[in-house]
Amino acid sequence: MAALLVIMFVIAIVLALAFTVFVIEKTSGTFGDVSFVPVIFILGILVVLALVVRAFVAGAFVFVYNDTPFLLKPETIVYGSLASGLLLLLIIAVTWAVQTVDAGHVQVATLFGDVVDTTFTEGLHFPVNPLYTFTDYDCRKKNLDCAQVQVPTKDQQTSSIDFSVQYRLNAAACSKAKSEIGGEEEITAVKIIPNLRSLTRSEGKSVSRCEDLFNESIQARMQVNLKESLQHAVGDYALIEEILIRDIKLPDHIQNAIRDKKVREQEGEKQKAELERFRTEQQQKIAQAAAEQEVIRKRTLADAEAYEIEKVNAALATSPSYIRLRAMDTLSKIAKDPAAKLFFLSGDSPDPLPLMHIGDAVIPPKK
Repeated sequence: MAALLVIMFVIAIVLALAFTVFVIEKTSGTFGDVSFVPVIFILGILVVLALVVRAFVAGAFVFVYNDTPFLLKPETIVYGSLASGLLLLLIIAVTWAVQTVDAGHVQVATLFGDVVDTTFTEGLHFPVNPLYTFTDYDCRKKNLDCAQVQVPTKDQQTSSIDFSVQYRLNAAACSKAKSEIGGEEEITAVKIIPNLRSLTRSEGKSVSRCEDLFNESIQARMQVNLKESLQHAVGDYALIEEILIRDIKLPDHIQNAIRDKKVREQEGEKQKAELERFRTEQQQKIAQAAAEQEVIRKRTLADAEAYEIEKVNAALATSPSYIRLRAMDTLSKIAKDPAAKLFFLSGDSPDPLPLMHIGDAVIPPKK
């Protein structure tokens, strides 16, 4: 009986180890930063022992051995344990032959170091060789930041540009990449980043001055040319969708010169604004002075006219001949006017003047 118990314990240990290896293979054996391999091993033992006890109880109702009590029959213990162990191994084997690939991913299998030609796309795959080792590739759109890429220009100045490369891995070329380059990190480190730096240096040689890197048309041209050239250099390992310029840094002495120029321009604009303000104030003062002079002139003219009217009224009151003098002056002006066509005169007046005797009594002519 003791030997049977030892056999049961060994079977439990073997099955627990198989269960542990299976779970570690499927889960990488960690949860966050905490390893749970010991926990899996203990749970495996408990699971197998529970199956053994279950098989022992179930076997008691199946196997019959003379009249021996069913709880002590060795066939019940041995066969029940073996049946439970085989059932567990079968479940593990079937589960091990299933491979699930997440959406947007592909997996490449290797068998004893050799890359399998078949690429496993997203979804469930069954049956799968349980001896395969899988490498996962994320084929969704990603963004790769490339900082401080050196850009020499024709003026023998070297600037630096920060790029963002938007790309996605080519699922059809992942098996080839696994054989020739490696995983996703190796593809970016070997194919994308070095080629982008080299192509940017070549593209910068077509720019006359480093300050021209801030020109929008030059930036647009660089982005288009770099995208086409980088796609050709990367090949079918990845699809380059966009190259964006995030930041440009000129040499320090160029930046200092530009900053000083901006300061001088701002000072000039400030002085120009101050001069314009002063000119406006002077024009306002001149206009105000002119307005005041006009008021004084009009006031003086009005005073002179009032004085003249006063004098005329005084002359009219004291000297009737003054009226005749003014009438003769008016007649002289009318005579010089070519538009004057008709004059109204009184022929009976000793002094026939135009319209000067309208208020006098009219003497009828002699018959």
